[in-house]
Amino acid sequence: MRLEKMDLFFEKRAADYDRHMLEEVDGCKEGYRKLASCLPQNLHTLLDLGCGTGLELAPIFARFPALKVTGIDLAQGMLLRLREKYPDKNITLLKKSYLGCSFGTAVFDAAVSFETMHHMTHAEKRSVYTEICRALRPGGQYLEADFVAVNQAEKDRLYAENCRLRRAEHISGGVLCHFDTPCTVENQIGLLLQAGFRSAKLTWQQGNTALIIAEKE
Repeated sequence: MRLEKMDLFFEKRAADYDRHMLEEVDGCKEGYRKLASCLPQNLHTLLDLGCGTGLELAPIFARFPALKVTGIDLAQGMLLRLREKYPDKNITLLKKSYLGCSFGTAVFDAAVSFETMHHMTHAEKRSVYTEICRALRPGGQYLEADFVAVNQAEKDRLYAENCRLRRAEHISGGVLCHFDTPCTVENQIGLLLQAGFRSAKLTWQQGNTALIIAEKE
């Protein structure tokens, strides 16, 4: 196999993305509902990282119809589909990578991501988590539903294969490419705590899709 650049990978799949996630990825259909149900009650502002076509926003808007959302994604095709779904909602969409991005300080009540962080290295995740923590208001929560590795051996194997492919194709470290490098739940929780969150815990899991909730001091 050859690695594809992240934005191009998702641009090609924008038309079929919703069907794929809802019908073919174990845990996603229920995961969207679970994530929405776990958001704190007094929610006014939300950061959505890797928002894609906005599948996670349907049950969220059902709970919080007046919610102000900032969504970030690399793929223009995904963002166009999201906008088509929610033309009357208060959504700011940014076409960019959330890696290396500052989200502001104490701006959001909560932040979410769904099936996106498993493309990042440990260092990249820790960097993004630090920025998320900074962007949350005191007591704010970050909810991450993501594809996780079954065990450390699987995690190590996938990381090693990703490194091998990048070396073979002479891809520099700053280039985002699509390859699944999931962490274990324990890895994820450890990285969130290192990034400054007061607590992080596994809340729900179905198959390889796990929901972790981290809370800021």
